[in-house]
Amino acid sequence: MNQASSAPVRVGLLGLGTVGTALADLLRFRSDLILERALVRDASKPRRIVRPDEVVTTDLDEVLDRSDVVVELMGGVDRAYAAVDAALARGRPVVTANKALLAERWDDLAPAMRDGRLHFEASVMAGAPVIGAVAGSLRGNAPIEIHAVLNGTCGFVLSRLEQGVPYAAAVAEAQRLGYAEADPTLDVSGLDAAHKLFVIGRLAVDPQLSWAALRDATRGIERLTPGIVQEAMEDGGRVQLVGSIVPADGRWHATVRPVYLPAGHPLALGEETRASMIYRGAGGEAFLAGPGAGGIETASAVLGDLLAAAAGRPGPSLLDRAAPVPTTAQVEDLGELEAAAAPGASDRA
Repeated sequence: MNQASSAPVRVGLLGLGTVGTALADLLRFRSDLILERALVRDASKPRRIVRPDEVVTTDLDEVLDRSDVVVELMGGVDRAYAAVDAALARGRPVVTANKALLAERWDDLAPAMRDGRLHFEASVMAGAPVIGAVAGSLRGNAPIEIHAVLNGTCGFVLSRLEQGVPYAAAVAEAQRLGYAEADPTLDVSGLDAAHKLFVIGRLAVDPQLSWAALRDATRGIERLTPGIVQEAMEDGGRVQLVGSIVPADGRWHATVRPVYLPAGHPLALGEETRASMIYRGAGGEAFLAGPGAGGIETASAVLGDLLAAAAGRPGPSLLDRAAPVPTTAQVEDLGELEAAAAPGASDRA
């Protein structure tokens, strides 16, 4: 884009929920970026942003006409895709944090990705720079396996089950505190984590990784009880919802499910809503962790993408071909997550 330094880049925002409002607040303190228009469903609803009467609109064309770069924070798939597609058709670079959109419409969005016009660091692990890592330096570290805790809502619910709180009460508490939506299905079913794992997998191991196959290989935490979770704690372990990408039958296989993690395992540590990933490659192991949820945390990553798009830098590059699938000998000593899953929560979930 390379706007002149004296002319602020006009930002068109699609969605003014928790993250959108946090982003609008961050933009207040910048002179190089200005929130020009923000698309909402109901313009009469009070908004905690500067100049709401000037900024808020229900007209997508107005947003696109008056923006240099578009940020999509609407959530969902179909409506969000239509808006993003319209923005791209007008030549606007797009920033999104929408992992469901990416996972379910990846092939439709791939041309824009190849052109570098789509930025999506905030779509996975919020404030932790996972996308930049798996689409960048980690590609030189031939993958052997990837394991990640990707959903903060599930982490919170599981922490309450550890304390003996029944599942329904734990979910209700997560909703009261804003960690879970009014309909928590996407989180607790594992689909939110699966969306994120798919994005990682397409960038890190296989450009043909199947969303349908991953969706079918996803199990959530709905059937867990305090008893199941506390059984895992008897020897110091924990239950977590883990997404994994591992070699199997000569191809890359992705799955999301509750697993038992032994005491001291890196993915078993950290705060309730923290996200983390272990990337094991031929060149060694990388561990990334950071806030996995939150308005300001996600908005900060969105702002990073927004600055890159405004400066004309491209978004993540797509993987050209699948990474070589390791042999059994290469992974036989690295499967403690799969092996540990057998006796406890995973089999009962």
